[in-house]
Amino acid sequence: MYYNAVKDAKNGVKEIIMDAMGRLVGAEKIPAEPLPAFQVTVPQDSAHGDFSANAALVSAKALKTNPRALAQMIADEAMLDGTGFDKIEVAGPGFLNFHLGGSWFSGVVTNTLKLGGDYGKTDLGAGKRVLVEFVSANPTGPMHIGNARGGAIGDCLASLLQEAGYTADREFYINDAGNQINKFGKSLSLRYTQICGADGQRIAGECGNDMEKFTAAIYGDTETFPMPEDVYLGMDIIEHAKNFYDKNGDKFADCSEEDRQKALVDYALPINEARLETDLLKYRIKYDNWFKESSLHNSGAVKEVIEHLKAGGHTYEQDGALWLRATDFGGEQDFVLVRSNGFPTYIVPDIAYHYNKLVTRGYDKAIDVLGADHHGYVKRMRICLQAMRLDEKRLDVVMCQMVNLVRDGEVVKLSKRSGKAITLSTLLDEVPIDNARFFFNLRDTNTHLDFDLDLAVEESSKNPVFYVQYAHARICRVLEKMADDGARYEGGAVKFTEEAELALIRKIAALPELINEAAEEYSPFKLTKYVYELAQIFHKFYDSCPIKDAETDVKLSRLALCGAVKTVINNVLTLLKIEAPEKM
Repeated sequence: MYYNAVKDAKNGVKEIIMDAMGRLVGAEKIPAEPLPAFQVTVPQDSAHGDFSANAALVSAKALKTNPRALAQMIADEAMLDGTGFDKIEVAGPGFLNFHLGGSWFSGVVTNTLKLGGDYGKTDLGAGKRVLVEFVSANPTGPMHIGNARGGAIGDCLASLLQEAGYTADREFYINDAGNQINKFGKSLSLRYTQICGADGQRIAGECGNDMEKFTAAIYGDTETFPMPEDVYLGMDIIEHAKNFYDKNGDKFADCSEEDRQKALVDYALPINEARLETDLLKYRIKYDNWFKESSLHNSGAVKEVIEHLKAGGHTYEQDGALWLRATDFGGEQDFVLVRSNGFPTYIVPDIAYHYNKLVTRGYDKAIDVLGADHHGYVKRMRICLQAMRLDEKRLDVVMCQMVNLVRDGEVVKLSKRSGKAITLSTLLDEVPIDNARFFFNLRDTNTHLDFDLDLAVEESSKNPVFYVQYAHARICRVLEKMADDGARYEGGAVKFTEEAELALIRKIAALPELINEAAEEYSPFKLTKYVYELAQIFHKFYDSCPIKDAETDVKLSRLALCGAVKTVINNVLTLLKIEAPEKM
């Protein structure tokens, strides 16, 4: 069952207006002319009505009449009995402002309680299959703060789409092939060779089993063993090399570079992949699929893409390389698909991957959550999809802007190359998971995010997630105390008259439309904004509308309203995978 009181009311406004205009035509008070579409909106100030329609404004010209006069005619002719509305006002140049009656507000509360965990669900997606791919960090090292933001956004987006009636799957694309893996192997090989050397053995002897001390010493040994610029310099590389050495000794020291790198990658890559999954599970992200790039190479899918593009006449050879005619599809310049050495560029397996999503597995839509530096990549991928005879509109991309970690009002300086970056794992050791997920969804993905580490752990109303969770716990405490006193809402009629009550109910009613809007715009941050505002309105209601000493019918109605607010806060926090505590 889907319940959307706002949508139903908007449709009711349209029916009232069209019915009134139909009778005006029948009475020959207005001509029978085709009417343009009109809008029904929710005014920011409820004093201007609960819903407002511009029907008279947009229809006046076609009907050759004055907009305000037409609006008054519609208002006079409108029949409101049984509609949920009790008043229509004409405002300004001809707006029709509709005021809801008490039955609508009562219905919102009782239906919210009736639906419980299902309240807010919609049928917008009509079961369409979407694949949300997010994080997809290279398995060559730990996840950084950008991955933390992309993870929270991607995971909540998938939940949001599911709530809006889509069939949404989560996927992690493992880049376990290509240049980054070659770089990973080279980095491991250099560190292993360093450890096998005399200085490495000396450092190992001095440090014993203290891995942190050992990695720091090896990292700092730049004079006797300088590292080139084109390798990974993180401490995790040293740790892998040391553990590999402890297991195998120096037996790979004198073998070929190719064999040594292969052995090291075969050892370290599965460990990194397992760590990625462990860290993400800690972050409450569980993927439906883990898709390996190497499977596209092994299955021949990458070669098939190349042949497909050749057969379509979309390629040409120049300087020994194979180029895509990107300019035929609106691109600014052509680009290389296969280098002169015979190896495909990164874009080819990515084409094969998206073809697999949209054709092989038949998803209606592929949604990629990417970093802010991928604008050029997205343009290329859309061109490639067109060249593969696919509708490029079936690919949507969410760009996540950069994150600054702030402590004591200062930006925390990070250096991934030096191995001193704050990773997802270390962040979650400092910041509660609830707070991290909420904070990373506080802003639009298109805006930079300053993540305040001090605020994120502060237990006060200044911390937005604490503020929302406190509202939920406060309601639980109220309901529990009142139940102990013998007051419990167990169904039946409810009535609301105070503006603080009505404002809270309006916010509750807005959830299904908010779910649709956020799903259409791929904007999970709208959920945190909504639930924070709901908590604000609840606290105002609680301060201005006594419960304990109220008359019995008022008391039970307000307890029902508290229960509805509790339901909505819990439902939204569940979508965000954030706990809704009963006590704080």
